Amino acid sequence: MITFVLIGVTALVSWLAFKDRKLADRLVLWPPAVDRHKQYDRLVTYGFIHADFPHLLFNMITLFFFGRLVEKLMTSITGHWWVYLLFYLSALVVSILPSYLKNQKNPNYLSLGASGAVSAVLFAFILVSPWSLIFVFFIPAPAILYAVFYVGYSIWMDKKGGDNVNHSAHLAGAAYGVMFMLLMEPGLLQHFLQALMNPSFGR
Repeated sequence: MITFVLIGVTALVSWLAFKDRKLADRLVLWPPAVDRHKQYDRLVTYGFIHADFPHLLFNMITLFFFGRLVEKLMTSITGHWWVYLLFYLSALVVSILPSYLKNQKNPNYLSLGASGAVSAVLFAFILVSPWSLIFVFFIPAPAILYAVFYVGYSIWMDKKGGDNVNHSAHLAGAAYGVMFMLLMEPGLLQHFLQALMNPSFGR
């Protein structure tokens, strides 16, 4: 399954980067390297390294629980396994673009981690199953309510700043996850609205 491959590759590359500063420096999103040296691969590779083990663990656990379901659904709808892989890799690019464009000339800006793409996966799942229970720090919450809180908090923190978290990438990734699903299968909008009006917790 592609989800397991993504988790395995991300874990391996992150672990290697923890031990090799030169590797981390080459893979991290550093806008001047993209702008001046045309290292466009950084728009993807930044998502395969992480700041530390907890950062890696949180993203990969989230991807494990929701990625498998989204992968199965996308494969079922399109009949092609590679659509989910394309979705994930393109989510890495789309989610970081606002940050990259804003900091294109900023030599002090760095960004890393799979959070943007993981947000895309999570919100793709929420579109399909808005009343499923998501455990947030072991506390169950309906997915749609978590989504509202997540977006509101990310907008607030993005404006406030100061916590070294790329909330802009979270927001862009979440929006992309929803848009990709709707472009792939427009009927999911009606499904979402019907599900929203008929709460069925835990499903």
